[in-house]
Amino acid sequence: MINVLSCFDGLSGGQIALEKSGIEVNKYFASEIDKYAIAVAKYHYPNTIHLGDIKTIDAAALPKIDLMLAGSPCTDLSFAGLGKGLVEGEQSSLFFDWWRLVQQLKPKYIFLENVRMKQEYKAMISELLGFDPIAINSALVSAQNRHRLYWLGVRDGDTYKAVSIEQPKDRDIVLPDILEDGLDDTWRLSNQAQDRARNNPRSRAFTPDQEKSGALLSNQYKQSTDGLYACIKGGRIVNRRKLDGVRKDNQLDLPLEAYLEGRQDDKSNCLSTVQKDNVLISKIRDKSKAVRVGGRGSYDRHEWDSVDELHWRKLTPLECERLQTVPDGYTQYGDFGGEKFDKDGNFIRYTTKPVSNSQRYKMLGNGWTIDVIAHILEGIKCD
Repeated sequence: MINVLSCFDGLSGGQIALEKSGIEVNKYFASEIDKYAIAVAKYHYPNTIHLGDIKTIDAAALPKIDLMLAGSPCTDLSFAGLGKGLVEGEQSSLFFDWWRLVQQLKPKYIFLENVRMKQEYKAMISELLGFDPIAINSALVSAQNRHRLYWLGVRDGDTYKAVSIEQPKDRDIVLPDILEDGLDDTWRLSNQAQDRARNNPRSRAFTPDQEKSGALLSNQYKQSTDGLYACIKGGRIVNRRKLDGVRKDNQLDLPLEAYLEGRQDDKSNCLSTVQKDNVLISKIRDKSKAVRVGGRGSYDRHEWDSVDELHWRKLTPLECERLQTVPDGYTQYGDFGGEKFDKDGNFIRYTTKPVSNSQRYKMLGNGWTIDVIAHILEGIKCD
């Protein structure tokens, strides 16, 4: 059994991954400041020892730590982020607080996850840790397109060396595999957003990747319970400057307008804390119309010209859990602690409360794809 310190613990995906990989834990210490993520972790893992802010952790007060986990904030490192960098970024510089604890605690294993970033930032992290990361796309184990860098090292004298990690086996999971059935219209995007998408000159470009479309339509057809079927795609809402349907991002005199952009594969976009980064697009047609199929499910181009209506909606929290391979309903409740009077005036202590959808989206967007982490941690057992 091992002692674990998980920094930036979030919803405690580290504990889920350790369970899945069959690694027994003696004590699990967690550093996290988001009260909703902490509540979810407490609800599922009440024995977690919460330490609060990483900046206040006293290494001398901890027992021997065998494994240190971290998914340090990426806000200042990602290509879509603020660009302040590893050192100057207020959030991403927290990596150095984790590294300080690594140097003090000297665990046998260290694990770090982060986004794809500029080479200079990756090289700086790798030089400190003593080895290079492996890049894995969550699409191999999930219906989500999520590229991340992973460092897993074992102590080697005064530094660390890489633990060998293979790419996960492709499970061929596509979006229809993770969708909820029977959702009402409350999950549809606003009428304003729908109008913008229908008037988007690029809407007819929302065709599925031909190597995947056959499987997508087949799966959706089997799940359908009404007179329609859908080809499911992932997409996002973005602000663009366009002239006659052509992007003119550098032409600043043109107004920014919201557009719906679809992916050209069978995966969702990378989950983030911003809902517009991930919407679900479906092309709906009457099921009675013939579909001509060629090759491995490729579609004759003019078939898409007969599409009756384009639909899109938000991903549900449950679907986001599935995209992150988190157990269904895991983020639904949290242990918040507290005391109150019940309806009869009796003073009681309560703990469990539901978590709002907005907070569920946030912690899932910030979290890990659990099955990727479990696959990587298997390397500890094999080392």
